[in-house]
Amino acid sequence: MDETEKDIVNKVFIGLTMLDTLQSEEGAVHLLKDARTQHEKSVLANIHFMEAEHARSYSTIFSSLNSTRKIEEIFKWGNNNELLQYKAERINEIYQNGTGLQKKIASVFLESFLFYSGFYAPLWYLGNNKIPNAAEIIKLIIRDESVHGTYIGYKFQKGFEALNDDEQEDLKNWAYDLLFDLYANEVKYTHYIYDEIGWDADVLTFIRYNANKALQNLGFDPLFPDTSEDVNPIVMNGISTGTSNHDFFSQVGNGYLLGEVEAMSDEDYKTW
Repeated sequence: MDETEKDIVNKVFIGLTMLDTLQSEEGAVHLLKDARTQHEKSVLANIHFMEAEHARSYSTIFSSLNSTRKIEEIFKWGNNNELLQYKAERINEIYQNGTGLQKKIASVFLESFLFYSGFYAPLWYLGNNKIPNAAEIIKLIIRDESVHGTYIGYKFQKGFEALNDDEQEDLKNWAYDLLFDLYANEVKYTHYIYDEIGWDADVLTFIRYNANKALQNLGFDPLFPDTSEDVNPIVMNGISTGTSNHDFFSQVGNGYLLGEVEAMSDEDYKTW
């Protein structure tokens, strides 16, 4: 890679590190306080653990690719970048002061939307056979985040159903206002990170697609016209559920075995 590409990789990884650290130290902790069942507490505790593992995974990537001095420079940049800090502070403010359902919305937007401007670069490089080991770690993290966003979105929907019509409308408007605010900042952040190599338009398509996925996780209608067909196919291939070199018999490989599940009934939910 040239120096510009290395700089971009370092910046997206520090952004991902900070957001995953926020999700581990604040998001999962505050979501646990609003858990309605013991089963939900157990799942959220697992999510808490996995977010911490994600942050440690980024640290492993940093230490493999950079010197200690360079890592200190990258963290200093992240701590002082207004665009990166804005999205972290915006989400954290909701974790600290929002209602239980507002916290779930913020969490889903973080898991299913805000991470993806950072995920684009390693997925693109994975498809072009660069930094393959680091990119495979990111691919596995994305699978976790997908599950987290889906589960927390499901729990949001169950709580949303219990609201009256006016309360639902107010909360839905609040969610879309939050998304607009975060997207406006994400546009600036994407241009800041990717303009120099001309990826910004493709990255913005990717994050709009994932913003729609976040809304769908919450049970809301998509906002943007972008679909998977509009996203760079190399990057879309990187977030597929497939895996490479997986030995079915010994279960050795770099991917997950996905189990089959069936939808829960209302009675199942009540027994949790």
